[in-house]
Parts: sequence; structure tokens; C-alpha cells
Amino acid sequence: MPNAAQKTKRSQRVAALKLPPGHLRRTAALLRREDVLARVGVFLAAAVVMSLVVHPWFPSLPYRIGYVPPRDITARVAFERINHQKTLEARELARRGSPLVYDQDPEPLRRLRELLRHTVVELSNAATFSEVNQEKWQDFVPRAADGSLPGREQQEELFERFREHLAGQDKLDLFDAAVAKSFSDMEQRGLLDKFENPGGGVNQEVAEIRVRPIAAPEKWQLVKVRDVLVGNEANALKTALSANLVNESVAGPVFNWLKSRLPATTLTYNEEATHQVSQAAAEAVKQVVDQYTPGQVLALAGEPLTQVQIDLLQTERAATFGTPLSWPIVNRTLVVLGMAVAMCGLWAYYLFRREPDLLASLPRCAVLLALAATALTLASLMSADPWRAEMIPLLLLGMTVAIAYRPELALVVSISICALLATTGQHSTGGFGLLTGTVVVAVLLLGRIRSRSKLIQVGLAAAVVAFLLTIGAGVLDEQPLDRPLLELAARHALWTCVAGFLITGLLPFVERAFGVLTDLSLLELGDVAHPLLQELVRRAPGTYNHSINVAAVAEAAAETIGVRGLLVRVGAYFHDIGKMLKPNYFVENQSKDDNRHDSLVPTMSTLIIIAHIKDGADLARQHRLPQQIIDFIEQHHGTTLVEYFYQRASRQKEANPDSSEVEETAFRYPGPKPQTKEAGVLMLADAAESACRTLVEPTPARIEAVIEEITRKRLLDGQFDECDLTLEQVRRVQESMVKSVTAVYHGRVKYPDQQTA
Repeated sequence: MPNAAQKTKRSQRVAALKLPPGHLRRTAALLRREDVLARVGVFLAAAVVMSLVVHPWFPSLPYRIGYVPPRDITARVAFERINHQKTLEARELARRGSPLVYDQDPEPLRRLRELLRHTVVELSNAATFSEVNQEKWQDFVPRAADGSLPGREQQEELFERFREHLAGQDKLDLFDAAVAKSFSDMEQRGLLDKFENPGGGVNQEVAEIRVRPIAAPEKWQLVKVRDVLVGNEANALKTALSANLVNESVAGPVFNWLKSRLPATTLTYNEEATHQVSQAAAEAVKQVVDQYTPGQVLALAGEPLTQVQIDLLQTERAATFGTPLSWPIVNRTLVVLGMAVAMCGLWAYYLFRREPDLLASLPRCAVLLALAATALTLASLMSADPWRAEMIPLLLLGMTVAIAYRPELALVVSISICALLATTGQHSTGGFGLLTGTVVVAVLLLGRIRSRSKLIQVGLAAAVVAFLLTIGAGVLDEQPLDRPLLELAARHALWTCVAGFLITGLLPFVERAFGVLTDLSLLELGDVAHPLLQELVRRAPGTYNHSINVAAVAEAAAETIGVRGLLVRVGAYFHDIGKMLKPNYFVENQSKDDNRHDSLVPTMSTLIIIAHIKDGADLARQHRLPQQIIDFIEQHHGTTLVEYFYQRASRQKEANPDSSEVEETAFRYPGPKPQTKEAGVLMLADAAESACRTLVEPTPARIEAVIEEITRKRLLDGQFDECDLTLEQVRRVQESMVKSVTAVYHGRVKYPDQQTA
């Protein structure tokens, strides 16, 4: 028991905090400076992280593909934007317009010149026309239109003139030089029988190709296709021969001999080189840049936005806000950071006033803040995704916090996260209302989870709300009620249903991670087939019967003041399991003439009685019972006095004044006192049921007097100082217990003995 100085110090702390005494234990950690600084640091760190998550330096675009702007969207600043479509078109045009590459092999033309010289030398060496090889000479003789050859005399005359200009080595050398000069252009450009353009669309009269010698590919030249076609090259060769050989008596016969022997082509198409040239031509094209001025219309009112317009608006938004160190970005970052700090401050204040247990535990605070930051991160990423599934993390956050803590805390956290998410620019006022409304409905409908279908039902109900709110927000935003809006509403409803199914599957993990018990888990835990309860029935049937009666009385009383009756009932099932280790030392398990305490001194009896608290807690931990149930075991007697043995020790002291002093603290339970209203209700129910079962004639008046006396003693003893039970609630609990205990132990009509036949 605390001494007077400790009580005074405790009262001073409570007065300084201006909190009721029940908050003392749960806020004691906050009274130390280092603990306060640690919590401030955690909340500030969470604020910084969440402000960074929503990208304050560059707000997202509040439009989506298919959005119908009610008014023209105009540029706020002058900016320029690369027109990727036009750039691609220009590069494709350059690629298609780039010349084809051909490899030129001049060797066939050189061999043709060598053959011509050899033939001319052979003919010029003949002394007379009769000695000439007529078959070779006829290839030099021009033919008539019908293909016939001239007469012998004409051929002989033509031969004499031909031989006259080629006789002698000097003349032959001049002839070779003239022919080489005539072949020069042809050997450089090459010959092509026909031109096929893979790209199409280019007239061969104006088309150009890139010709590069096989021996020296780097010495390429650009030539027109018409200049390398065989027919055109033959005419050019005839002109060159006439100009270079001067004498038509030689030029004409030589051309006649050459024209039938010119190769069909000396150019070979090179596909790989052509591809490289076309790629180089495309890469050489500069990007097409469009210029925009302030006030220029970027999107017309009443027309759905396309991906091209979304990209254009993104560029305009980036130009408006400038670089990360520009004033608009700095101002926005400070505003978002201020919002995040204010939001976390609101959470801290709420926890201080309503959830001191949570605030006093730094790890639990960190888990809550991490959960909120994770949900905000996922929602921010999903809001920028075309699927827009940000509803899922927000609903999971709201329902998880409502299950783990309180619906009020879930509403505070969820609405704050939605407000911070709205700063990303992805959501208008209607979008913020949609997210907030859906989460609020889901949290409010959650209530107590007594079946696995409850969460799915909540998801379906919230899906209907999300569907209607999406349509309502779209209409308020002047969006037409057509297919895109209905698809968006259906998508939001789908994500809400998905969140309901996800939280159903995650429920066991949420309970384990946060140490909470839903009604569903309590129903499973309160099954009479539980091994501990079965062992209690076998070892201490009287205690089991007592626990069942206490559970019925306590549950009804808890329901009258609005606390969790099911939790109290399950806690009552296990509150006395420690008695099964020494069942015969407790009155409900003893026979009429078998009281083992008769042979023990009061202090020893008290130790045995009090030990069932520690034994019960140890058994509960061995069987992995939740902490809330262990709290019932440890707190249902609080620090109350074991009156029977205390009075017995006092009487022995009076009978023997020389014996040691009787200290009251030695006859009190170790505590702690009830920390929750549920534990306080169980304390009263346990004491009331135990006392009333000993009444010889349990009339309603006697039951009421006993329960009133027990309640008064617990109040005066300060057992409810730390569980926030008000006097009004204690009165209502007392009235409920009077009714319940009277119904269990009411007087019965004594029937006459049965007469035998």
C-alpha cells in the first residue's frame, strides 16, 4: 500500500495534469522530460515523412484521362514543350527520305576496257580487210534499222578509216586514254539495271542513292538514280566517246561494240549500311518544340481529356511551379509540412486526452504513426496510377485503427490522412469528400465484429456509399453522367469491396500485431471446450459453476453502462482458473465438514487464497491467453482485503496480546486495481455472486443489501480509482446485479413430500 507521502505526491501530479485520477497510471510516463521529448520527436519525424510522401515540391495534376473540364483550361505561364508526335513524324520522314546505299564494283567495267583494247589491237594489226576476223569486226559495224549489215565495200571502207586512226603504238595509247576517260564517270557511279525503293513513294527521276566503292567505302558519293540506270549511262558513254575520241570513225564503231557488252549492274544494295544511314538521318533531326503563351487554351471545355492533353497539362504545371527551389515550391512545402505537423499534433492531443495508455507506450505510438505513413504512401502512389485504387489503403487504415483502438481515433487519423492526401492535387473538393465519406461510413458501420461476414458486409455497404458519392462528386464537378463517370464510380465501389475482403483475411494478423480482441475472437475463446475450462470443470467444479454465474451477472451489468459485455463474460470464465491448483482450499469446492483452513494460521490461509491470482496468470500465459484476459485474472480482486482471515487474525491477537501485530497489508491482494471499466464490473460481480450464494434465505431485499454493502466497501477502499467508473455507472451496475443475482438465487416454493402409492 502507498504511504501518505506517495499519496500526496500522486495527488499533486493529478492536479497539475487536470486529469481524473484514473489517468494517472497511464500518463505517468509523460511526466518525465525525456519521455516527452521522445514522443515529440516521434510525432515530428512522422510529420516530416508524411509531408514528403505527398510530394509537396511538385503537386500532382488533378485531372485524369476522360475528365471533362467544365471550362477551358488555359496556360498560366509561357512555356515550351517538345512535340514528340511531330518529332517522331519528322524523324520518320528523314528516315524514309535518306538515300539507299549501294556498293560499287568497277572491276567488270575495267575488264570490259581491257577486252576492248585487246580486240582493237587485234583488228588494227590486220594488213588488209581480208585478214580481219569478220566475226569480231561485225560487232563494230553499225547496223541498219532492220538490223542488217552494210555491204562489203562499205565495211572495208569503214575498216580502213578505223585502222588508220589506230595504227601505231602512239595512237593506241591515245585511244586507251580516251576510253578510260569516257569510262571514268561510269566506273565511279556504277550501273544499275532497275531501281526498287523499299520505302516507296520516291520517283526514280529525282531519287538519290549513296554509292561507295568496295575498295574505299568511306569515299562515297551521292548520285541520282537516273544517272546510273543502264540506258542513261549508255547514252552518256556514247557522248563521252564522241567527245574524247574526236573521230567519229572510231567513236561510232567502239560504241557499237560496247553497248551490247555493258554489264547489267555493277551496284549492290547494302541493307545494313542503308539502315545505319537512315538512323543517322533520323537522329540528326532536332526535336520539334511547340511554344505556348499565357492564356493560350490547352484543353477545351466539354471535351474529354486525352493522354496528349494530360501530358501537355503536366508540362504546364511543371513550368508554373518551376524548380524545386522556386518560391511556389518552397511555400507549398512549408504549407504541407505545417499541415502535417498540425495533424500529428492533433493526434497527440487526442491521445493525451482519450488514449493515455497508447501515448504512454512509445512503441505503440510508433506503430500507429508508421501505419498511417504507410497508408498515406500507398494511397499517394495509387492516386497517381490510372487504376486509382487509393481507396484500399485508406479503408484498411481506418478499419485497422478502429479495430485496434477506437472508432473515434480511426476517424481522426483517417480524415487527417485524407486531408493531407488532397494536397497532392489528385483530388478536388469532391474527391476529398468521397474518400472521407467512404472511410467514415466504413468505420461507423464496423462496430463489434461478431462474425467473419461482418467485415465483408461493411465493405459492401461502404461500396454503395462510394458509388453514390463518386457520382455526386462528379455531378458537382460538372461532369456528364455518362459511361466514364459510371465506370469510375464502379471502380471505387470495387476497391471498397476489395478492402472489406482484405481486412477480413488480415483480421487475425491485426489482432496479433496490436494485441486486441474482437468479439469474433472472444466467441472462439469463450468456447466451453477450451482446455483450461475443461480442466477447471474436472478439478474445481464448484469454481467453474461460480465462474459461469459470475459471467452471466457481469455481462448483463456491463451492457447497462455500454462497455463490452462479451469481453467481461469471457474474462469471468477464466478469472479464477488459478483455483484449480488447490481447489479444496476454496469454499465453493469444499464439502460441508471439510475446511482445510481450520488447521492453518490466518496468514498461511491468506497466502494460499491470494496465490490463486498469480497461479491463474501463469496458467493463462502458458496457454497463451490474450493479455486482456490475463488482466481480468490479475485485477478482479484489486488490492482488496481478505476480510475473513484478517478478522480471524485480529480475534486471535485480542485473545493473545503477546502475539505479533496484525498488519493489514499482509491480508490484501497484490493488485493492481482494475484498470478498465470491464475489470471493475467483474470485481463487483465476483464479490456479489460469492457473497449472495452464502445467504440462507436469499430474498431480494437481502441480496440488494449485500450487493450495496459490497459496492460501498469497494468505493471507500478506492478500488475504482483507476478504471474511470463514475458513480452513476456504479449505481447502474449495482441495480443490474441485484436483478441478475435475484434471478439466480431467488427463493423457491417448498413442495410437500411426494406420497407413495
